[in-house]
Amino acid sequence: MNEADSALSAARGGEPDSAVASASTSDIGRFFRTADRLTNASLARVTLGLSPAALSLALADWAIHFAAAPGKQTELAIEAWRSAGRFLNYAVSSALGRDGPDCAEPRPDDERFGDAGWLHPPYQLWRQAFLLNEQWWRDATTGVPGVSPHHENVVAFASRQLLDFLSPANTLWGNPEVVERTLATGGRNLLIGTSNWLEDARRTLAGEAPVGAEAFQIGRDVAATPGKVIYKNHLIELIQYSPATSEVAAEPVLIVPAWIMKYYILDLSPSNSLIRYLVEKGHTVFCISWRNIGAEDRDLSLEDYRRLGVMAALDAVGRAAPGRKIHAAGYCLGGTLLTLAAAAMAEKADDRLASISLFAAQIDFTEPGEMQLFIDDSEVDFLESMMWRQGYLDASQMSGAFQLLRSQDLIWSRIVHDYLMGERARMIDLMAWNADATRLPYRMHSEYLRKFFLHNDLASGRYMVDGEPIAIQNIRAPIFVVGTESDHVAPWRSVYKIHYLAETDVAFALTNGGHNAGIVSEPGHPRRRFHIMEKKAADRCLSADEWLAAASDEEGSWWPAWEAWLRRRSSGERIAPPPFGGTEAEVASFADAPGLYVLQR
Repeated sequence: MNEADSALSAARGGEPDSAVASASTSDIGRFFRTADRLTNASLARVTLGLSPAALSLALADWAIHFAAAPGKQTELAIEAWRSAGRFLNYAVSSALGRDGPDCAEPRPDDERFGDAGWLHPPYQLWRQAFLLNEQWWRDATTGVPGVSPHHENVVAFASRQLLDFLSPANTLWGNPEVVERTLATGGRNLLIGTSNWLEDARRTLAGEAPVGAEAFQIGRDVAATPGKVIYKNHLIELIQYSPATSEVAAEPVLIVPAWIMKYYILDLSPSNSLIRYLVEKGHTVFCISWRNIGAEDRDLSLEDYRRLGVMAALDAVGRAAPGRKIHAAGYCLGGTLLTLAAAAMAEKADDRLASISLFAAQIDFTEPGEMQLFIDDSEVDFLESMMWRQGYLDASQMSGAFQLLRSQDLIWSRIVHDYLMGERARMIDLMAWNADATRLPYRMHSEYLRKFFLHNDLASGRYMVDGEPIAIQNIRAPIFVVGTESDHVAPWRSVYKIHYLAETDVAFALTNGGHNAGIVSEPGHPRRRFHIMEKKAADRCLSADEWLAAASDEEGSWWPAWEAWLRRRSSGERIAPPPFGGTEAEVASFADAPGLYVLQR
């Protein structure tokens, strides 16, 4: 060994040549992988975080199989010929002033063509041509033999986005409502709309909240239920809320919100705050407020969120209410994390939980709904590259995908209403909260996507905690689950799958509304209803459709039904409200709710 080799060996701790070569090869491999990461991260800035490779693979799958399906091609050609004939007959009848049946009807949830102006020429012809074209492309992108279901969904979704872009309802001269407003105001609506667009663009570039959100100040208008921050670590603040009754239920309630948004969706305005509702019903309530992480937190893991989040909060609640079992409730991702923590607790015979409640939370990810459009190996690798470079996934990089899922409601209707009609939608507390998102650390979000969405480790019994696999089947605390009918994030049939995993009592409630509005469903809210039924551990398990047919149909909010369920799972003992943080705590050191983490930008 020459001097150079000896020096290199010494620098590497006296490793043999084979170890040095292996290390060098490893370094080279990391260099090229870093180049790949940088390339994808740069590309992600242009594509808003969507993987071009994933879309290309889906299009190639569809195109190859479509080219090899003469039957499907012939079917679509015949359909196009028939549609053209129907449209021609409709156009001739309209020109002669005769009323005839429409060629195509919009979907029940499509509100773009509701104005009476669409019934008159030329708009009626544009409307029918567009709907026939939309119908044809829907048939063309689905049912092609051999195309994988995921790729079929991606292609159908992409074609729908393109058609929405080309819809006459989204144009200045193709929408009769816009034309009528422009003529009536002499174009003033367009000037106001341009001003609205410039203001929105300025706020977006500056990272400011949307217009009207300033009316909902945290701690004054929203997140206003009084309380104290009784515990704090690097990841959470734990809020204990001030009692509203002279006596409270002996078992406290701990709420675990999703870390993708601020916690106060569960403490919105005083009139629709779930936390305030529980406090006024005589419960001692604790709630986690997640830290809005930065680039320095890139290596926080799912295990950190379990340990520093749920488990640290349970320990703090135990100090505040010693010797009492705890009702734990989790919303969205918080419910997934709570289930993970509960399964890990069951593995160690930790029986501190009196019950578990899950709101719009998925545990089994085999059918995750429309979100699966953006989650495959290619897309996850693309997102990992983007997060690797900056250390986190930013809220703005997530919002694009969510908006595309409901592009008609969240993108195109806003363009028409705010920019073409020159109006402004009234800001409400739920919309203001929705604009107040958080960042997700690189490692944690990567683990979440791979272990849950791609590999379904938690439901399959492969998720490891402290080197041991955990199983949901070991949970013995009763479970209350809420699904929402029009949830595009956690479809209710996917949420329902907790029945197939848990071997304990499960009460399931299905409420109308979406992922957020269905949960913020205070008593007195108009047009609220829900289905509910409880399955005992020994009962026969029903399918989702069987359950829906058998469950009782109730009017109003599901909140009272859940609160009554909590009482039935409690000891019934009423006690004086426990002091903030417990009898040994120094109350003077506690900050007032809502704390500081919720204010982080």
